[in-house]
Amino acid sequence: MIVLYFSSRFSVKTLIDRSCFETIDDTSPEFNNFAAILEQILSHRLKGQITWFGYESPRSFWDYIRVACRKVSHNCICSIESMENVGSSRAKGRAWIRVALMEKHLSEYISTALRDFKTTRRFYEDGAIVLGEEANMLAGMLLGLNAIDFSFCLKGEGLDGSYPAVIDYTPYLKFTQSSDSISSDEEELRTLGSSGSEGSTPENIGPPFITDENSWYNKCKRVEQKYRLALEQKGYLEELVRLRENQLSESVSQNKLLLQRIEDMDLAHKMEKEQLEYIIVELQDQL
Repeated sequence: MIVLYFSSRFSVKTLIDRSCFETIDDTSPEFNNFAAILEQILSHRLKGQITWFGYESPRSFWDYIRVACRKVSHNCICSIESMENVGSSRAKGRAWIRVALMEKHLSEYISTALRDFKTTRRFYEDGAIVLGEEANMLAGMLLGLNAIDFSFCLKGEGLDGSYPAVIDYTPYLKFTQSSDSISSDEEELRTLGSSGSEGSTPENIGPPFITDENSWYNKCKRVEQKYRLALEQKGYLEELVRLRENQLSESVSQNKLLLQRIEDMDLAHKMEKEQLEYIIVELQDQL
């Protein structure tokens, strides 16, 4: 869960950085990774739908979005529902992500859906990301995407709902930023603090020392930022390893359940076959 949250943070940052140099569209790997991460977050611990026969059929996050986001003014729910080239529920969810980004309303959609706690509880199990504190922080991070002009084709292969979303974690394992963009908030606070205490700032010491002290300060700041980034990536890798171990254990348990189910079905098939053979023998004796 934490891995997905950190991945969403990194993906938003890489999208914003990439948008400074080129237009973001369906061919952008940064967008494809962001869309896959958002889809995984909205699909995390999503409850299945109980059918008339008592079986649980899988749901898509679009089933939740179209219910929870009805209250958004001028929403695109009806437009996506009526799209002819988008058939499956998963494809409609992917189309919604693209339309919401182009309309610059993705953060508003997510915030509105999360505020509808009753609907969210109805669609998600305990432990889901959208039920945790990280969800509100995610909605705040998505506000930064409103500054990007996205351009998507709603008829491309990206809307194909026949395959699940796959996240490429490689860019985030070697993710780096410029010293200005890693901690812009800290730089802004430092600037405000220095303006309030002018007597202690390097600028007021004297002209001969400005260059040296500023250069040393910037070097120390860059080292500190690299250290924090290394610590964050270390925690990210550790959480990623734990996630993979949990997924492996879940896969092993599911495999055991499937094998047991197959054995039970084989046993039931043999018993049914024996009963049918017995009935056939009786019918032959009667004839």
